[in-house]
Amino acid sequence: MRSGFLHHPHLSLMLLWFLLLICALPCEPAAPLPRPVLKASPSQPLEGNPMILTCVMQLPPQKPDVQNQFCFFRDNQMLGLDCRTSPELQIPVVWSKDSGSYWCQAKIMTPSITKTSLRFQIHVQSIPVSDVSLETQPPGRWVMEGEKLVLICSVANGTGDITFFWYRGALGLNLGTKTQRSLRAEFEIPSVRQTDAEQYYCVADNGHGPNLSGLINITVKSPVSHPVLTLRAPRAHTMVGDTVELHCEALRGSAPILYQLYHEDVILRNSSAPSGRGVSFNLNLTTEHSGNYFCEADNGLGAQRSKAVALNVTVPDWNGSDHLTSGVMEGLFASFGAIIFLALLFGYWLKRRTGRRSAEDPLRKNASPITQQSDYLNSPDSMQLQPFYENANIVGGDKVYSLVYHNQQELEPVIVQHTGTHMENKVFPDIYSRLRKADVTDVDYEDAM
Repeated sequence: MRSGFLHHPHLSLMLLWFLLLICALPCEPAAPLPRPVLKASPSQPLEGNPMILTCVMQLPPQKPDVQNQFCFFRDNQMLGLDCRTSPELQIPVVWSKDSGSYWCQAKIMTPSITKTSLRFQIHVQSIPVSDVSLETQPPGRWVMEGEKLVLICSVANGTGDITFFWYRGALGLNLGTKTQRSLRAEFEIPSVRQTDAEQYYCVADNGHGPNLSGLINITVKSPVSHPVLTLRAPRAHTMVGDTVELHCEALRGSAPILYQLYHEDVILRNSSAPSGRGVSFNLNLTTEHSGNYFCEADNGLGAQRSKAVALNVTVPDWNGSDHLTSGVMEGLFASFGAIIFLALLFGYWLKRRTGRRSAEDPLRKNASPITQQSDYLNSPDSMQLQPFYENANIVGGDKVYSLVYHNQQELEPVIVQHTGTHMENKVFPDIYSRLRKADVTDVDYEDAM
């Protein structure tokens, strides 16, 4: 039986073919494995985006329990901690610094072969910054004095590390610099002062050149202090008709400031100070202006009032001299003095002129009518004179003589001589004494000038 099976022709051929097949597999030389190929997706990534690396290789048939290893490199540095069984490497985000030469290795366990791919150059593209803007916190571009101000510089586009700069004023005083991988950055002023009220702008740069924001004006507001009300009057005691000035000013406070003047809690006037300085209110005084005054300042951040100022308006007494001012009194005295001086001067001139005319007329007689009939002034009929007297002035040179009569007793004429301003009695002593005894009081004389 056994020999019959071996001598069967068909069976013998099949057995021979099978044996040849088994011997041919290990004895045939193995074909060389190709290099792996590294692929990147995307091939030219943008900054900030992910990238996937794949190590592609045609592998021989492997047993199910055999695991091959794949390693990824950039330049000469391995990516990741170690090789992996997956032919893919996912990089969550790439930056410009990730640009370089990439390659991979495939380690085949059966047979034990290591294959290295060719190097693949990857350039990570960056996006220049654009649309730079500056904002503030709190918003509105104004802040209260003493509060915190945050300057926020942001860009709409841009990749990679962005350097932010903050500047103050038209000359560009640098306040601070920050470099970070972000589309926005903040600069903080902890406590704002009045000197921080300025223009601000920021600059962003990621290596493609600086990009500037627009200018913004920051206003620093401060509430007004208590204003000071000052009364300015032409005299210590104000009177009806005087004009006084009430000046109201808050020493601190951001402009504009609205000032209001109160008279006994009633608003009398108001005025605005755009520059923040004080204002003045002028009053033409009447008796109704007497009372207490105060002013109020308000710039929208809270009103403040001044202390009260009292104003007492008096009515002048035009019939009394107590209310006349020293200036008026001096003016009146000066006027009266001038008038009196002119009158005296005129009288002096008139008398001098009259004296000159008298000197030209040797006999001048100014007397009242005489009722008696007598040929001589010393007539015995003088005893019958009525109780009146008569002056007879006889002018001789610059001397004037006066004759005086009296009815009490018969007397000789009394001759009175005036020379200049001195009077001299040129009579006999007994006659002069008799005149004094007769109580002659009415003597008319005229100075000869």
